[in-house]
Amino acid sequence: MPPGFGRLRFSYAASICRYSSIVQQIPPSNAELAQMLARRVEQSSGIRVRAFARAARSAFLWPERAAALAAAGRPLTESHEVGPFIARQMLEWIEDSARPRLTTPAIRRDFLTRADARCILAACPEWSAQLRGDLQMHTLWSDGSGSILQMAQAATERHYEYIAITDHSKGLKIAGGIDEAALAKQAVEIAETNETLRGSGLTVLRSIEMNLNSRGEGDMDRKALARLDLVLGAFHSSLRTKEDQTERYVAALRTPAIQILGHRRGRIYNYRLGLKTDWPRVFAEAAKRDKAVEIDSYPDRQDLSAALLKIAREAGARISLGTDSHHPEQLDFIELGLAAALKAKIPADRILNFMPLVDLKRWVKRVRARSR
Repeated sequence: MPPGFGRLRFSYAASICRYSSIVQQIPPSNAELAQMLARRVEQSSGIRVRAFARAARSAFLWPERAAALAAAGRPLTESHEVGPFIARQMLEWIEDSARPRLTTPAIRRDFLTRADARCILAACPEWSAQLRGDLQMHTLWSDGSGSILQMAQAATERHYEYIAITDHSKGLKIAGGIDEAALAKQAVEIAETNETLRGSGLTVLRSIEMNLNSRGEGDMDRKALARLDLVLGAFHSSLRTKEDQTERYVAALRTPAIQILGHRRGRIYNYRLGLKTDWPRVFAEAAKRDKAVEIDSYPDRQDLSAALLKIAREAGARISLGTDSHHPEQLDFIELGLAAALKAKIPADRILNFMPLVDLKRWVKRVRARSR
């Protein structure tokens, strides 16, 4: 054990949020551990590659800091995807005050961990109290693993006022995208769910995550989209191109049917860097049209990141929060989006999810009228 660590271990758990900055004498955060684990993926072979990779991605899901577990004498194997071998390696890093400081590559940069998100939100509890709903999730109608009712019941446990069911559209066949006929059938199930949950305070909104092509065009009939409560559009192809994609984004924002542009950069932790564009111009276009840009709160997406959110704030763009949940338990991911918005100092009145349902519907109506 390095000098001074024994004294630190007892005070660390009690004041965990105060030690968010990276200094040599303080045990690594979960984000630093994820970076170290990802580096070991590049240096290992055989079955250890998969073990390090799973642990690196899971580090963003751990609700507590691994260093806090160690300081409390708890086994690191309590953390998801951490077996005895990975735990021993992590403990060495945690107890090594002389560990090297690693430069985080762009493909792993600017991601919040759930543990850090909880610290950020704990410092401002009134921020989370304004949340009224979740505006992106998937069900059995496309690639989700929960029914509409199951997702809605999970939302009632969170005391939400509304959720939007945003299953994929027909252009994304790999994710079981639905066509106009299936969308109409889904409307019946949503109506039945709202009837079942009458009196709960929750309204399930009809929506869709419409697939956009490389020209920013959607793949669904406008009449079908007009019957929805709101429409989210997103790119799912040509996400590795290195060319500037500004015109593609601007074209998408000018698509009349869309009110929210989802996970717009298209990045995935340690897998895909995402698209490049003139972000100030894109966010200015969104603000001009009063459309929203999304914080996809899924842990390995976190798109928009806090860095881009600051640019969106300066442009005056509206922000939408969505967990991109594919299972009821994943509604918890909203913490990451809330923390990113708070960290970027987004004004509360620009966040769609803080609006009462009646105001949210009025906003959609205004945006549609302006698009016409």
